[in-house]
Amino acid sequence: MGDLSEPLAGLTAIIGESSNGLTTSDLAPESSQSQTISADEIALYDRQIRLWGVRAQEKLRNANILLIGMKALANEIAKNLVLAGIGSLTVVDDQLVTEDDLGAQFFISEQHIGLNRAEAALPQIQKLNPRVTLHAVTTSILLQPPEYYSAFSLVVATDLPLASLSTINACCRLSSRPFYAAETFGFYGYVFADLIRHTFVIEREKSNVLTQLKPETTTRRILASTTKKENGKLIELVTKEEIYSQIVLANSSPLPQFDLSSRRRKMNVTPLISCLRALWEYQSLVQTPYPTHSHADIKLFTQLATEKHKELQLPTETLRADFLRAFLQNLGSEISPVCAFLGGQLAQDVINVIGGKEQPIQNMLLFDGEESKGPVYALHPIFEPLQGEAHTGNGMNMLGVDPVNGSAMMTI
Repeated sequence: MGDLSEPLAGLTAIIGESSNGLTTSDLAPESSQSQTISADEIALYDRQIRLWGVRAQEKLRNANILLIGMKALANEIAKNLVLAGIGSLTVVDDQLVTEDDLGAQFFISEQHIGLNRAEAALPQIQKLNPRVTLHAVTTSILLQPPEYYSAFSLVVATDLPLASLSTINACCRLSSRPFYAAETFGFYGYVFADLIRHTFVIEREKSNVLTQLKPETTTRRILASTTKKENGKLIELVTKEEIYSQIVLANSSPLPQFDLSSRRRKMNVTPLISCLRALWEYQSLVQTPYPTHSHADIKLFTQLATEKHKELQLPTETLRADFLRAFLQNLGSEISPVCAFLGGQLAQDVINVIGGKEQPIQNMLLFDGEESKGPVYALHPIFEPLQGEAHTGNGMNMLGVDPVNGSAMMTI
């Protein structure tokens, strides 16, 4: 097969650099299953094994991912997951390639116009990593029965309205499968995660403060704590558990109490959340993907966005006319750097979830490319805190922000 060192180097750049060396304990077979990793594969995936270890790479190798949609954002997700070395990828898309698809999608070209998007993209995806098994499904995902999803390790749905996402999310819950939803709108976009109940391990240098086995937020608790020695340092391995909500519940849930606790914090909440909820409501009412530039559509969308903003208890002045105009103008467009960023973030979260490492997205990431900011909000129905919880925050993001806060800010 071809040399994948350069593409893998690109993936490493997305994931982040690590100074941890590859030790003999990392390479030692920890089970009969882990012995299936060959020396050739260890050499091929050397750089990423240094980041997350052989055990996590083995889990990736056995992962069977379902990717719904094959537009620009899905191109980025597929690229990163295939280069990371997943076992198989099934792409579902019932749409045909059009001229509009050529602007930001790199797995297709003019010769593919009129062909199915999933089938057209597969040969180029395969070239990235011939070890990965690929499948294309050319019928609508909504025609699949609920039990269809049980064959997969994890499901990612892109560029779909809320009604379709809710149906897929519910099916994933019936099969106990993690679910992601994502879409971009020009300079804007989002990533949503419903991992149902997810356990993961955080590695950090051992401090003098004793780790207590108790809830950290209304959605996260510490289950266990152990230590190991690595490069002369004492490393603590903290096992945590996060609980999640379905997208239909997150869409009607209030903002975390932390973000509503003062006017200054309310002013910092992105109006993108109101616009996204308004768009989903518009799609439900009008049964079309996006508002047109007609006076009636603009008036209806503005009314819906204003109502959603008020429901979220946000100051009216933060939903500016220029932001509404920019959001509407971006609908239906794909911008490669935005897709690359959100696709990289989502793929990295999938890799972490499969490997059981690092804090995953909890649960809605909203990206504003105009401001280069990506706040993450934990959107859940109001419920009683986990037993023993001492504060009111209800989530955090994947980027190591104060766990008391219900939201976090990622600035590029």
